[in-house]
Amino acid sequence: MSKTSPNTLQYRLDGPEDGPVLILGPSLGTTWHMWDRQVPELSRRWRILRYDLPGHGGAPAHPASSVSDLADRLIATLDQLGIDQFGYAGCAIGGAVGADLALRHPHRVVSLALVSSSPRFGTADAWRQRGVVIRTNGLDPIARTAPERWFTSAFATAQPAIVEWSVQMVRTTDPGCYIAACEALAAFDIRSQLGHIGVPTLVLVGADDQVTPPADARVLVAGIPDARLALVPGTSHLTPVEQPAAVTDLLVRHFASSGQSAHTTGMTAITAAAPKPVLAPAPPPPTAPVAPIAEIAPAGQPAQVPAEQPDSRARGMKVRREVLGDAHVDAAESEADEFSSDFHDFVTRYAWGEVWTRPALDRHARSVVALTALTAGGHLDELAQHTRAALRNGLTPAEIKEVLLQTAVYCGAPAAGAAFAVAQRVVQEETRPEA
Repeated sequence: MSKTSPNTLQYRLDGPEDGPVLILGPSLGTTWHMWDRQVPELSRRWRILRYDLPGHGGAPAHPASSVSDLADRLIATLDQLGIDQFGYAGCAIGGAVGADLALRHPHRVVSLALVSSSPRFGTADAWRQRGVVIRTNGLDPIARTAPERWFTSAFATAQPAIVEWSVQMVRTTDPGCYIAACEALAAFDIRSQLGHIGVPTLVLVGADDQVTPPADARVLVAGIPDARLALVPGTSHLTPVEQPAAVTDLLVRHFASSGQSAHTTGMTAITAAAPKPVLAPAPPPPTAPVAPIAEIAPAGQPAQVPAEQPDSRARGMKVRREVLGDAHVDAAESEADEFSSDFHDFVTRYAWGEVWTRPALDRHARSVVALTALTAGGHLDELAQHTRAALRNGLTPAEIKEVLLQTAVYCGAPAAGAAFAVAQRVVQEETRPEA
């Protein structure tokens, strides 16, 4: 096991030291052991590097703020090892890391396999909601429901030892690192950048995957110029564990051919042991819009750049969505009309773009201020919104209770009592464990 710093990742190496490097990236809540069944065959010809996410599998608990942060830590790890170019296969968030590497370090990624992946994983609100549940209830509710998300019911019934292994993997993960990974997935969205992935890409998905369904895989294939789809029947999200032989065969064939000058597409099927993973031809990539180019101005005059520059509204909308959630913001924006749109714009620019972005207070502290002020003013509808926001910003129910107890002293018991009733309802709704 490797020694790590806050800027690197825990890793393990297998296979010939002089072989080409192939990296295997894990999914959220798992460890590098999710690839155990692939390593014996892959390590015959490749130098296999597997890594753990921060706080997973006993790795140091240094939370990563984004998918790009994870990719940067992997690059730093590879630089320490003197590894320049590599093939990469990753599952779920591990796939997101691979896509980020292909976009930002295209000269280093030779070939790519995205397993149970998506250009955007669900909704930002759902990932932040999961973080709220973990802060309140710990990881046990997430661990107990992991088998339902990861495996088909038939596999879970037939393999109770693997089911228990999966539950224990999640239970032993550092909660703070798991929450940080949820935040990273909430912010991950590369739908508009898929056309810039320029390496041969295998997109592999289980036909019964409900977490990253085949529809998400088809978006990847449609957007990446040199991509093909492998659909594994009778398999759910953790495909390398549920159907190890089929996944291994697909990976061997894909990475073995990555050095060829022409990439084969249009294959219809693989004749392997059941279940047969089906390879579908890549649909033609969508036409990407051409970015506006700055006009060249005559000498002595400034160039005119038609592209809108980031401003307080763009900053405000980003923070507003992160704090209040996409669903709330979308509903508020849809209700705006010619009469109220200027007010909505004012709130977005000033409250969210100018005040909430100031560096002296973090979002945790600003939520405390917001809860106090809204209680004092008796603004109970807004208090409900900001109680949800406070949970997303990292306050626990116990901390929210203390804030409201403090308001009883300075704002009066009636105001605090009304606030407690609203906050209690919201906390119960937001912290209810997943079914």
